[in-house]
Amino acid sequence: MTTAPTLPRWSLAVPPSALLILLVSYGRDLGAVLIVLVCIGLAAAVTAAVHHAEVVAHRVGEPFGTLILAVAVTVIEVALIVTLMISGGEKAAALARDTVFAAIMITTNGIVGLALLVGSLRHRVQEFRAHASGGALAVLTAMVTLSLVLPTFTLSTAGPTYSGSQLAFAGVASLVLYGVFVFVQTVRHRDYFLPKTSVSEDDHAEAPTSRTALSSLVLLLACLVAVVGLAKTVSPTLEKAVESAGAPVSFVGVVIALLVLLPETVAAVRASLRNRLQVSLNLALGSALASIGLTIPAIALASIWLAGPLTLGLGPKELVLLVLTLFVSMLTLVTGRATLLQGTVHLTLFSAFLFLAVTP
Repeated sequence: MTTAPTLPRWSLAVPPSALLILLVSYGRDLGAVLIVLVCIGLAAAVTAAVHHAEVVAHRVGEPFGTLILAVAVTVIEVALIVTLMISGGEKAAALARDTVFAAIMITTNGIVGLALLVGSLRHRVQEFRAHASGGALAVLTAMVTLSLVLPTFTLSTAGPTYSGSQLAFAGVASLVLYGVFVFVQTVRHRDYFLPKTSVSEDDHAEAPTSRTALSSLVLLLACLVAVVGLAKTVSPTLEKAVESAGAPVSFVGVVIALLVLLPETVAAVRASLRNRLQVSLNLALGSALASIGLTIPAIALASIWLAGPLTLGLGPKELVLLVLTLFVSMLTLVTGRATLLQGTVHLTLFSAFLFLAVTP
């Protein structure tokens, strides 16, 4: 008789320790010791978050596991965005746009490209379900166009902004599209989003008990709070470093987005190494969809308390990068097979995004 796996001690100790580091460092000027402590806490929280996400995923099965991780980190991030926008005044007018755009570039090019690269280096050619990932890309294209492209061209208000009714429509449309996608992913066509091939030993491992999975879910949420909080805590130090390097201050937002999305990145890479590329794509595209599908409705609701217009429309440079990303993603996902070439192309686009963020 096999015994259901239990959580290792380190995975139980990391979440409260990371939250304690967050409590000690939050709102303070970070000296050398605190910076090192925050970085250690951040790395440990990411590692623990991935572990607990895998425990939950093993209990509930795919694609619920990837959905829980993507939605959990996005909800926490959206809460911070709305809080910063309400307290930030005019300086935070473009915060939601910049955060969502950075999340799209990181997930569709950074996470997807890295997963394709490491997976192809180990397995040469990986297969995935094109009708699932292609459907997710179609939803993403519609949502990002309604939320970040159209505001640049509407005439009701001056600048790349929406009027109140237009913002409400975009928020409702994003929420409906995301809700239907989640329904299709988890209920109607769940089998479309399951890994096409698997060589993982985890498939035959004993599933954790419901109590263990519930504990992991609580600890996962604690880890994600710590990851986002510690990333925001270290942002003033990053801002000073960016200013010293002569880069625009907006690059700090990109770095913060990279830190916040670390759990999804690590989980996607590990899945790809196990020849479960569909799980990696579920994580990457699911995170991008959750970022838009939850952020836009949240700021539409928060606009009641926000003073001044919200800048949502992308500039010419960002529009070119977005169109190129969506076009390349379509060519990648239409085949159902991935090689080293596709991974290299996506990582090149991601490098271009980072380079132009530093040298606009």
